[in-house]
Amino acid sequence: MTDNTAQKLDFSATHFTQSAETLQQCPPDTADEVAFVGRSNAGKSSAINTLTSQPKLARTSKTPGRTQLLNFFAVADNKYLVDLPGFGFAKVPPKVKAKWEKHLESYLRERQSLRGLVLLMDCRHPLKDFDMQMITWCAQAAMPVHILLTKSDKLKSGARKKVLLETRRDLSEYGDLVSIQLFSALKGDGAGELKGRLQTWLCPPPDPEAPTGA
Repeated sequence: MTDNTAQKLDFSATHFTQSAETLQQCPPDTADEVAFVGRSNAGKSSAINTLTSQPKLARTSKTPGRTQLLNFFAVADNKYLVDLPGFGFAKVPPKVKAKWEKHLESYLRERQSLRGLVLLMDCRHPLKDFDMQMITWCAQAAMPVHILLTKSDKLKSGARKKVLLETRRDLSEYGDLVSIQLFSALKGDGAGELKGRLQTWLCPPPDPEAPTGA
């Protein structure tokens, strides 16, 4: 009989594999990937470190915008997390910024391995222009996007719930294509929910109507 169960991912086993400046330098486009994207102060690297329980896995910096390469992390064979360059790089010349934005757009539009996008935004400042651009692009490409409202520990409980409800309301037109959660890298809040989403994208459950084989 064919094993018809989904692979269970161990995110603590995630390890860095390579960086890429261009689409051509990326690993072969035959795997399954989830990309993390957000403005340069949204906390992408911190989220990846919390997700994997490895504080130093992804490079973090007090200077926003230091991630200017596509960084690939293998969760399992042919299962990757990709830390994309942050938008709004601090102290980056306009020509350099334009080049990176071009490479990032190429990755998002052309990468066949991409299964979903994790869009991070500071819960105190959600749905800025860049965030809406990414959501619009995902909708046009029918690409599922999971929003992390990061730094939720900065708000009191009532304010957190209000931001979550308002953001869901503002994006309700996108239906099931967009999912939203609160997240705190500092306290680890929301890590389990994020793991569940990534598990579904990288190792989707088998189709119950598919033949099991012999």
